[in-house]
Amino acid sequence: MAAARAEPAANGPDRTAIAIEALDRLKGMDLGANPRLKAAVMNVLASTRGTPDFVKIVQDFNLKDQNAGLLEVAMKNPGAESGVQAMHLILAGQGQGLVEQALQGADIAAAAKTAEALGNTGDKQIVPLLLPLVTDARRDLALRKQAVRSLAQIQDGAAALLKLAGEDKLPGDLKFTAGAELNRVRWPDLKAGAARLLPLPQGRNTEPLPPLADLLAMKGDPQKGALVFARQEVGCINCHRVNDKGVDFGPALSEIGTKLGKDALYEAILDPSAGIAFGYEAWDIELKSGDAAFGLIVSETIDELTLKDAKAIPTRIKKSDITSRRQLKTSIMPAGLQQTMSTQDLADLVEYLSTLKKAVK
Repeated sequence: MAAARAEPAANGPDRTAIAIEALDRLKGMDLGANPRLKAAVMNVLASTRGTPDFVKIVQDFNLKDQNAGLLEVAMKNPGAESGVQAMHLILAGQGQGLVEQALQGADIAAAAKTAEALGNTGDKQIVPLLLPLVTDARRDLALRKQAVRSLAQIQDGAAALLKLAGEDKLPGDLKFTAGAELNRVRWPDLKAGAARLLPLPQGRNTEPLPPLADLLAMKGDPQKGALVFARQEVGCINCHRVNDKGVDFGPALSEIGTKLGKDALYEAILDPSAGIAFGYEAWDIELKSGDAAFGLIVSETIDELTLKDAKAIPTRIKKSDITSRRQLKTSIMPAGLQQTMSTQDLADLVEYLSTLKKAVK
């Protein structure tokens, strides 16, 4: 009788809800012995795909071969109970191959959500799935950062990251993220290792800055942050423009709050070489005269290139005068900027930058 009540599930939301309630009283039953019930369950399952109810039905009736649908839920809700439980079921059901396909796929957003859900499971099976992403420079940086954050939630994953750091195999563009995560893990030996191998950036008077999570929790004053931005000893205004103020050397920041969240703004300040914007790579050029030039290449022809220095002054250099040119891996923005200000100044500066957004038409 209950199975018959569950059959009309696909005819509308209300009947689906009634069918789910009916199935809840039948969970654990052997579907193999009751073809009619099995048909009803599969009918409801199809109508709930992509929702938390899908996960519950798969779990209640121990359904097999549902990993694709479970992965949809995990990607949609990586930080919610339904998404995490869906990922648990995938791992328990030997669905690692499907997860690996998602992580290696061209859809970066889906891959990042998959990595996030994996980290929230607390399952050590995630380590071999995520660790290869960390050292694969071909993959998207945001995805690799999420892999680091997820690995740091698992003791085995945190240990693997620390091992990479100890062997000098942890990519430079991930050291800030790894340091921020590993310096706040709950395992004392790993936390101590992180403090040694990946110390938090130092603030004014060589005092260590709080972890990123604590910085994000601080309240900043955007008006005071604008004053910090303009201070000569801090130097932001000497390289960046905000609307009609500043120097046109580094990237314009008039709409930076639209492009980057506060976590990314902190990282850009504390570890500027981790993510160098395209077109803002620094070049070191040796000339036949014995002189050297440093700056950004803003244009180039067959015969010459134009280099812009830190004062935004362009200089044309004939290629016949160049003996060597080398692109630097470090940012044109100097490291250690936070040492010129207090922690509260830093919070105020980030708050100010986060308010610089594209005007709504």
